[in-house]
This record gives sequence, structure tokens and C-alpha cells, in this order.
Amino acid sequence: MKNITLFYIILISVFSFNIYSQKAKVIAADKKYEKYAYIDAIKTYEKVAEKGYKSADIFEKLGNSYYFNGELDKAAKWYGELFAMTTDLEPVYYYRYSQSLRSIGENAKADQILDKFNQIAANDSRGTLFKKNRNYLDEIKANSGRYQIENAGINSKYSDYGTAIYSNKIVFTSARDTGNLGQRKHAWTNQHFTNLYSADLGDNMTPNSPKKFDKHINSKFNEATPTFTKDGKTVYFTRNNYIDGKKGKDANKITLIKIYKATLENEKWINISELPFNSDNYSTAHPALSPDEKILYFSSDMPGTSGQSDIFKVQINEDGTFGTPENLGNTINTEGRETFPFVTDENEIYFASDGHPGLGGLDVFVSKMNSNGAFGEVQNVGTDVNSPMDDFAYLIDTKSRRGFFSSNRAGGQGFDDIYKFLETRRLVCEQLLYGEITDLATAEILSDAKISLYDSRFNLIKNTVSDEKGNYSFAVECGETYNVRAEKTDYTTKEQKITIAKDNGKTHLPIALEKAQCKVAVGDDLGKCFGIKMIYFDFDKSDIRVEAAIDLEKILDVMNQYPNMKLDIRSHTDSRGTFKYNEALSDRRAKSTIKWLIKNGVNKNRLIGKGYGENQLVNRCADGVECTEEEHQLNRRSEFIITDL
Repeated sequence: MKNITLFYIILISVFSFNIYSQKAKVIAADKKYEKYAYIDAIKTYEKVAEKGYKSADIFEKLGNSYYFNGELDKAAKWYGELFAMTTDLEPVYYYRYSQSLRSIGENAKADQILDKFNQIAANDSRGTLFKKNRNYLDEIKANSGRYQIENAGINSKYSDYGTAIYSNKIVFTSARDTGNLGQRKHAWTNQHFTNLYSADLGDNMTPNSPKKFDKHINSKFNEATPTFTKDGKTVYFTRNNYIDGKKGKDANKITLIKIYKATLENEKWINISELPFNSDNYSTAHPALSPDEKILYFSSDMPGTSGQSDIFKVQINEDGTFGTPENLGNTINTEGRETFPFVTDENEIYFASDGHPGLGGLDVFVSKMNSNGAFGEVQNVGTDVNSPMDDFAYLIDTKSRRGFFSSNRAGGQGFDDIYKFLETRRLVCEQLLYGEITDLATAEILSDAKISLYDSRFNLIKNTVSDEKGNYSFAVECGETYNVRAEKTDYTTKEQKITIAKDNGKTHLPIALEKAQCKVAVGDDLGKCFGIKMIYFDFDKSDIRVEAAIDLEKILDVMNQYPNMKLDIRSHTDSRGTFKYNEALSDRRAKSTIKWLIKNGVNKNRLIGKGYGENQLVNRCADGVECTEEEHQLNRRSEFIITDL
């Protein structure tokens, strides 16, 4: 990858030199290296090395220069020279060498180097991830074979990368504008500065001939990686620290990169401004909007970064202001490079990383975002998209499963190229859980029944309502266990557990509801109306479990319907354990149940209760009597006796 990770578009000032001694040449090359002028530095270092002037410092910088330019095969050569000279090196060189070896297919040696990296950098998450999953290549193989990939047809012999969709167009980054003889080149990559280009999209998201995007956004420095709001009136994009004709620099007089915003008025992009969390002293880049456009994701090396670059998010407030950027945390970010985020309307985040186990260089990874904001397992998307080189800037339309990504893999047209793809099989095995809600006695279709899907720990995932034909459905994951709850007025609520098959497909779960037969009267056990035999507690505990809370919700609902109803809550145990212990435990559980109902709005004057321990057994299973577990279970019960209406 020639010019696309977080620092690849830093502005560099390049000075010519005419120095004759080898030592003086190295000093001059060092200056260029320190200013990220890697191409010029490489030329000098290699000439000096060829003449026999060799040192660990030169090999380090040659390896780094090629590594940061994405030429990992050449980086492997010079890191190899470095390790042949000395192994007394900082841990990061072990990691970079392993990545470079992987790019040329030397996986066994790469694993050996990574093992050594683990020994000297035991707390580094990259080594920990490798150690935790030494069979990662098998997993990558299992995730492969899911894409049809072809050249996007808009590439040049220069660097092309980083796509966005806007008004049925693809907008991308390109260094193809060579201009006139005076056109400046980027000293890091020896490429011309990048601009934004666009191309109309035809059938199957096939781009037509590209043209420059907009003269008001494109400047004499680098522009890259835009993201657009759905109404097409706002764009966020990456640019060198340059606005209103003024160029900003950090303390080392280096021009870094920032995220800018522009709005569309009268077909012109105007009001270009930098975002408030930018700084001259660190870089922000590669913005991506959440589907609801309330969160902006981006890459940065700002304070709080774990590695070379991390992915952050920031809230976009209703008035257009921004919150405080938040690091996505160590599930996503490592001590390496995480960059190029893209978020789908299916709560997935795709990103590029060289810190998670991959094939070499940057690979594309994906993680599912949970409803509480946490991230699930990070998965490599497979060898179709990923290669031994740098692969990044992944974008997918979730409806058509078509999209684009960028790569500097072998066989491309230029330095970085854009590829289009069709995903033919999803990465995560998914099933459709579906069924019909009917009347148990008559088989009549029941519409407007509320169906709730819970995970195996009774955490609510989502709700739906049966349609006019009694049908319901949920998208679920293969191999998982769920609890499905169906409820409808005048019917007894029913819950069923279902384990989904481990293959893609459909799982049928019809639910027949029984007409509510319970007549609420003084002296009745309200729990029997809902089939509540006991309120579940953990062993030797009196804290309300999630399963118990679901049953108590039913009791709460009836008490809200009958505001004068009063209950006597009784908790019973079986005979196992001492008499005194069982009585105390059951009393704590009765009081815990009362406390839960009060906390959820029931007046304490409507509730009484106590624990009876083993005083009121319903069968023969007293102390010393041998009974089955099922017989003991009958004695472990909860009662909700109606004392007043």
C-alpha cells in the first residue's frame, strides 16, 4: 500500500543535496527519513549499503521505509539483513519482520519470529492474539471463497483507493492528476498529491469513466476518503492540514492530516471547515458515518491511542456540534495500525488492521456491534479480499452484497487499485427463525401477538408482532440457543426454548397459545394462572435471576390491572438441608421477591410474605425419605396467594 494508512498523506518538504562522503550521505538520508521522505531516503540508503557501508540503523530504516510504503517483500529483505546482524532489537521490529515474512509466504518463519516477539513483549495484544489463536490461518481459510472479485475498471497506473457512494456515484481517491511539469510529488511515496474523483455507477455497481469530483474540495495538497450523508448535502473528507490558503504544521514542522467538512449549496461544495477535535499535533483521517448519521468513526493517533493508529468514534449532536472522541477499545484496536472504518446498517464494523492475525500487511476484518455498544469477535474476511499485501477501505451495500475495497496486491494496474466484489456467502452463519401463532384449541390464526426473542441468558434481543396470517420471524445465528416468548390478550403467555441448527437455513417454531382459564379470586394462587411453579434463584442465593424477573413481570402486569389486589407471597424449599437453614433461605427469597415488586412500582402495603422452608411439603419427601429429583422439585415452589381484590 503506497499512500493510504494514517500517515500516508503527510506533507513533506524535500531538499536536494550534494554530499560526497558516505557518512554525510547517511546523515542527509536520516534527515529525509525523519521527515517521512521515504522514497529519497531509500535511494540513498540502498546506494550506501551497496558500497559496503552497512549498519543496523540503515537496515532498520530501509525496512521501515518499505514497510510504511506497503512494499512488504522489500521490507522483508532489509529486515532479514537487520536480524542477520543483530537480534538485540526493539520488539516492534520482530512484529514488522513477521508481517513482512508473511507477505512473501514464509509463514512458518513468521510464526517463529512472532513467538519471539511474544516472549519480549508479553503484554502486547498482537502477540496475545496470535498466541490465543495459532490456528488463525485455518480460520481465514474457512472464511474464504465467499467473493467474486474483479478490477473496478477505474484504476490508473498511479495510486487509486478509498471509495464512497454518493448520488449513485462512486467517489474515490487518486494520484492520477500529474498536471504539468511543475506538479509536485509526495516525498513519502514519490506519487503526485491525491484528489477526489467520481464515476457514475451502472448495473451491478459497475463504475463508468471517472472525472474530478469538485474543484472547491480538491486543493493543491492531498484529499482522500470521503463519506457523505444520505441526503447528499454534507461530506466529511481527509485532507492535509491546509485551509483558506494556510498550511499548518506540528512541533517538528510536519504537515499532518485532518478531517474536514463541507456542505452542498447550489451544486457547489462550500463552507469547508475542519472538525473541532482536529489538532496540528496529531492526525485524524478516513471518516465513516453510522447508518443513522449520529456517530462519526475515524482513524487517529491522538492521545489515548493504543498503537500507531486506532479507530475512534464521536457523537454528532442535533445542533451539528460534536462530542468527545472515544477510542473503540482493545477488542478492535491493537498496538499496530487500525484504520479505514466502515459501518453497515447491520451493525457491523469493517476495518483494516495489521495488528490482528492476518496474511501480512493490512487485512480487512469485521466485528458485530452489540446493542450495548460492545464489539463481538473480530474476524478476518478471508483470502478473496485479503492478500499478503495491504488490503483496506472495504465498503459493502448490504442489500445487493456488492461493494469495493482497495489493495496493492500483485497483478494490479497501479500502486494501489480499487476492486469491486460480489459477496456470495455471508461470513457469519445465519438462520431464519420463523413460525405461526395459533389458538391451541381451534387452530385459529392469531395476529397481533407479541413475540419476544431472548438469548440463552434471557437478555432481550428484539420484539416483533405476528402479522395478519399469524406469522413471525427473526434473523438468528447458527448454533445458538434462544428463548421465544409469545403473549396475547386473553391468552396464557407461553415461552419455548429452541436451539438453532449449525448450518445456514431456516428453523420452524410454531407456537399455539391457550385461552386464559384462570379466574382471579381471593384465595387463588396467581402464579398458577401463568404456570409459575417457582421463582428461580442461584444456588444458596436470594438475588432475583433474569428468568425469575420474566415471571415476575407477569405478576406485576396483573397487579397493575387490579390496583386493589393484595398478595401473600410464600416461598418453599424441599427437605434437603437443615430445617433452620431452609426456613431462613426461603424467607430471604420471599422478601427478595417482594422487594423486586416494590422496586417496580407496587405499593408495599399490597404485599406480605414469608418463607416456610420445608414446613409445607406437598408429598412424602420429608427428611430421610429417598425421593427423585422431580419429586423434590414439587416442594421447591413459590405461591402468590390473592388476599384481597
